[in-house]
Amino acid sequence: MLDGKTILLTGGTGTFGQFFTQYILLRYNPSKIIIYSRDEYKQFHMARRFRAEFPEHFAKLRFFIGDVRDKVRLSRALEGGVDYVIHAAAMKQVPACEYNPFEAVKNNIHGAQNVIEAALDCGIEKVVALSTDKAVNPVNLYGATKMVSDRLFIAANSYVGSVRATRFAVVRYGNVFGSRGSVLPLFRKLLSEGKKCLPITDTRMTRFWISTEEAVELVLLALEQTDGGETYIAKIPSIKMTDLAEAMSPKSEGGSIELVGIREGEKLHEVMITEDDAPYAYECDRHYVIYPAHNWWSAPRTIQGVKVAEGFCYSSGENDRWLGVPQIRDRLQAITDKTIVEND
Repeated sequence: MLDGKTILLTGGTGTFGQFFTQYILLRYNPSKIIIYSRDEYKQFHMARRFRAEFPEHFAKLRFFIGDVRDKVRLSRALEGGVDYVIHAAAMKQVPACEYNPFEAVKNNIHGAQNVIEAALDCGIEKVVALSTDKAVNPVNLYGATKMVSDRLFIAANSYVGSVRATRFAVVRYGNVFGSRGSVLPLFRKLLSEGKKCLPITDTRMTRFWISTEEAVELVLLALEQTDGGETYIAKIPSIKMTDLAEAMSPKSEGGSIELVGIREGEKLHEVMITEDDAPYAYECDRHYVIYPAHNWWSAPRTIQGVKVAEGFCYSSGENDRWLGVPQIRDRLQAITDKTIVEND
């Protein structure tokens, strides 16, 4: 699917972007991967790492300084035969978005619109945008901006018309365990400093567990299957945050937890599909698909999976798959400090 293709990745120096780039280079034969991001320092370190670790593939990489807020620069990066766009750039830190709301809107909403318009103008074949559980019934500004972004990408299919062939889809998942946005680096830092007591906001809190590889595979699934307008959600297990703390700092070794209280804009459970989404949601073997409630475009619709039951809700607190402490420890062993890189 990706052999001979040119892919542009916004926010490409982040955790997802670096793993995606490595995954594609080692498993496919793309013509080129363009890393589009605004931080030259992160691009320098990513380039140095890939030149050292994957010298035989490095010639396929291009590092393009640019901001998704700048449509002219984005359009310039898309010229010259880009086939696919993976949109991963976003302001993701909840407190930063709350304190800098106008910047979050410019980046996450206006930036999404720029990606859409530039992709349409340049005749990109497919665009997949990364979303978050926080876009579902949002309780913070980050989630609200990503909800708008999702709607923009879905509705963008109606602007394709009869001339263009661009298709837009969304993938939705929570924090990738091992990324800077997850709690794992914090816990590891505290333990490396000799602390045994780990902070937990609420003993009831649960989260979905998705690995970086699973996140990349969900994006590739969307690229392969989309007709335009779908939201793809991985079927993944849940964990209790108290079990994560136990797995990393066992009680038998003097480990304990400290309740610090739920933070503003934080939820007890991650929700990927709401009851309101259920009429448009279908279950497949390894994922769910939500089809748009409004279909203004005339593209053929390939229905995947079996329609979920009325009132269905996909929440980390009501999941039918759970990881216990032993399973969490097994998965933690696969996440090394080397895989934890800065988000863009």
